Amino acid sequence: MTTHIPSNRRVVVTGLGLITPAGNDVSATWASLIEGRSGIARITQFDVDDYECPIAGEVKDFDPTAFVDAKLLRRIDRSSVFALAGVRQAVADAGLDMSQEDPVRVGVVLGTGMGSAHLIIEQQKILDEKGHRRVSPFMTSHMLPDTATGLVAIDLGARGPNYAITAACATGGATTGEAAELVASGRADVMITGGYEAPLQPIYYAGFHAMKALAENDDPTKAVKPFDLHRSGFLLGEGTGILVLESLEHAQARGARIYAEWVGAGTSNDAFDMVAAAEDGRGVVQAMRDAMARAGLEPSQIDYINAHGTGTALNDRVETAAIHEVFREDAASVAISSTKAVIGHMMGAAGAVEAAISVLVCHHGVIPPTINYETPDPDCDLDYVPNEARTAPVRHAMSTSVGLGGHNSAIIFKKWEGA
Repeated sequence: MTTHIPSNRRVVVTGLGLITPAGNDVSATWASLIEGRSGIARITQFDVDDYECPIAGEVKDFDPTAFVDAKLLRRIDRSSVFALAGVRQAVADAGLDMSQEDPVRVGVVLGTGMGSAHLIIEQQKILDEKGHRRVSPFMTSHMLPDTATGLVAIDLGARGPNYAITAACATGGATTGEAAELVASGRADVMITGGYEAPLQPIYYAGFHAMKALAENDDPTKAVKPFDLHRSGFLLGEGTGILVLESLEHAQARGARIYAEWVGAGTSNDAFDMVAAAEDGRGVVQAMRDAMARAGLEPSQIDYINAHGTGTALNDRVETAAIHEVFREDAASVAISSTKAVIGHMMGAAGAVEAAISVLVCHHGVIPPTINYETPDPDCDLDYVPNEARTAPVRHAMSTSVGLGGHNSAIIFKKWEGA
């Protein structure tokens, strides 16, 4: 007999995992964000002496053996290590005991923008120097965009919905929204979701150098300046952001601690250009409006936006214009911050990390600042919470992401106030 599962169930966040350039867990990352301590520093993973911009957001003092056994560690990419470690953090944080769960009701949806760069480049070097017979037999199964979803499913014994999403820099937001809808629709009771990335490779950095997209500054911690008149670009970051999402009924039945409630998400595309955002901001406007429509909210009910805020001249201007278009007379009263000056641009992980930050804002009632904001830009004229954290009641927080190829996502969380 088939059990009827109601659709449109309430979805809550019960666990978080963060590994970022600002800290190797949730508490360390959150402390750095609130204190405005940047994790940007000189790159150590490869020789940057010849690079005009030798800085990025590297994960520091991270011990992968605390999360992944040595045999598997030799086979998988650095990005997959981050994903596995972040999931284990989040599952532990949620107090989720898989021995007590129906495995077909627990799913995994993760995303990456760049995939297994370290593994592929390493094996290409082996092919070039030692020949095809020395290429690893594990390469093919561990270089795929969905490798991490498979590894996590095996690790947890999760047999529910399982797939990967990629939407460039909007990946993390799109992935989290998709996972939430799987819970809301009744297709799963628990979803492990988020994004992960390890993009610090010479070929990638050379490509971003060629695009002239990277920030320049003698002081790494001052390089990224979102919404500031003198902003000059972004810097790559690595790591992961993972969220455990559950139906409210499931979370309450097992006595889980609830951080916040997911209430809506939207995705869109500019259909304009592979690199530049549409000047009218139409894609991110649509994503924000769709998220608010799903949540049943008016612009005046959004208290905080964790903006994409890369620190590039065009993106910050377009995102500001989009907020004006959506929020109209309420645009000046919504608090906005970009956290990329602290953690870098984590590409496919960015939206998930920033979704987790938005959850923490609702939970703690504290808004992280936009650091390095010194000179106002007439085209960026909103409240960017400059340089110092702000204590404020936040009932609804939105996270927005904008990606190469015109991808956009928006996701909204509500402060948990009880059922």
